[in-house]
Amino acid sequence: MRQTDVVVIGGGPAGMAAAIESARNGAKTIIIERNEVLGGILMQCIHNGFGLAYFKEELTGPEYAYKFRELVKKEKNITVMTSTFVTKIKGKTVTIVNSSGIDEIEAGAIVLAMGARERTAANILLQGTRPAGVLTAGQAQKMTNIDGKLPGKNIVILGSGDIGLIMARRLTLEGARVKAVLEINKTTSGLKRNIVQCLEDFKIPLLMQTTIVEVVGENRVEGVYISAVDDNYNFVGEKKFVKCDTVILSVGLIPETDLVDFADINTRTNGPVVDDFMETSAKGVFACGNFLHVHDLVDNVTLESMDAGANAADFALAGCKKGKKFCVIAGNNISYANPSFVHSGDGIAKIRFRLKSNVSKKWIRVVSKDEVLAKKFVMAGLPGEMQTLEVSREKIKGDILLEVEG
Repeated sequence: MRQTDVVVIGGGPAGMAAAIESARNGAKTIIIERNEVLGGILMQCIHNGFGLAYFKEELTGPEYAYKFRELVKKEKNITVMTSTFVTKIKGKTVTIVNSSGIDEIEAGAIVLAMGARERTAANILLQGTRPAGVLTAGQAQKMTNIDGKLPGKNIVILGSGDIGLIMARRLTLEGARVKAVLEINKTTSGLKRNIVQCLEDFKIPLLMQTTIVEVVGENRVEGVYISAVDDNYNFVGEKKFVKCDTVILSVGLIPETDLVDFADINTRTNGPVVDDFMETSAKGVFACGNFLHVHDLVDNVTLESMDAGANAADFALAGCKKGKKFCVIAGNNISYANPSFVHSGDGIAKIRFRLKSNVSKKWIRVVSKDEVLAKKFVMAGLPGEMQTLEVSREKIKGDILLEVEG
């Protein structure tokens, strides 16, 4: 059995950032990654737009991953284990398997940074036959960017998630025709910049409150029936047939919590419940990145994961000192807030949240016992964009409410 201060499970952007910060805080840290190299999903994201917040320059996904791998190499306190799978987590003991066999690592703290997986056709109960040509956006991205193969020539994309929007542009540039992007909701789930740059700039139709009724095809997708829906997601009007050979699903992500049967799960995000120190309900186990809740920007993943790594190191070496715990309540027009709990005391508590619907020229505030602890003015806030508010722990005297005024 090996022993270390901190184990970080997952070597994507979240895991690398957490490990670096853990090591910088003096903790001997091990990164466990199932792939051959660190980088996670970034390795197939060849588009630019990464690194603007952290590195102050625009990078592609592989470039962002490379820069972080170089930072990992500089930290003497970090050991990297690639091509290694975690099969069990019990307490703070992690069971692993790789080409050397089965082993256990006993740690002072654990950081969960396993990321998220895509929702599939089965997850959303997609109706119709099951021919070839129905792919998730991530599968289409890997096929195009890594394998160098075009998944189809005439494509319908279901869902307005960022990967789907980016693939609409990517596939168009490769010569495919994206006939439409369908979104069942009133608002898009992707970033505004991706709507503009990936759809509007290429004149790709975005059909709101519209979804697939049925997939048609025997061996290969031959087309889909689509229909408008009302506010209760009931089909309205006549369904329309759209001829296509490929359907790409960009309908959300699910945190990879299969191994985590020891921590409370947030039913809204499907990730673990955490406090403002990024600690789960399991003492000494921390969470970050898309494993915790789905992010819009990798830079946000990085900043959040740095906090998780630093707090894990503090716990392993000295124990986290916390004040009194209070609940965070998602109020008017707030879809969810992370963390679920905050503590009084010293320092700053960061609250990350998403809106339920579009917000224009409104104040968002944090209230505790009728006192406004923090607020920000939002000119144009969208559900697809994660927001952050910082609250001084010294001001927290009771449960806090996060809400949009008015």
